Amino acid sequence: MDVRSSAEEHFHQGEAAMQAGDHALALDHFRAANRLQPANPRYRSYMGLCLGLAERRFDKAVELCRAAVKEEFFNPAMYHNLARVYLTFGFKAEGIRYLRRGSMIDPGNIVIAQELQMLGIRQKPPLRFLPRRHTLNRWLGALRGHLPTPAQDPRAIESEG
Repeated sequence: MDVRSSAEEHFHQGEAAMQAGDHALALDHFRAANRLQPANPRYRSYMGLCLGLAERRFDKAVELCRAAVKEEFFNPAMYHNLARVYLTFGFKAEGIRYLRRGSMIDPGNIVIAQELQMLGIRQKPPLRFLPRRHTLNRWLGALRGHLPTPAQDPRAIESEG
């Protein structure tokens, strides 16, 4: 790694390494950028994300990303990075929560919208008077997931004509 590179150059090299799937190299570049400009929340956020992806350090990753969100609460990329950390470690509800916050700041953010779409939209429980995790709701919900929707049901198409 070139010692003479600027923080922004390291950041861009880190982004390129992340897109290539090399999270360890990306982390090295984000660390270098953060070392050169420790007050920059963007560098801290991406370093936190890569800490979670490359070194599986959840606590430190969340700490760095949350600090960046507090400083740049108007930047949807900070929420996206924090959400990705939560999603990487299996905390789907928290991940969705931060994706929605990022989406509220920038409703036209395509990356966040795609991520939310990939996660899917939860349907209402079949028996709303029972808790979502109740055995009947889980069983009926699983059954509902295996039934064809009216658009998929061939009988629905025949009856329309």
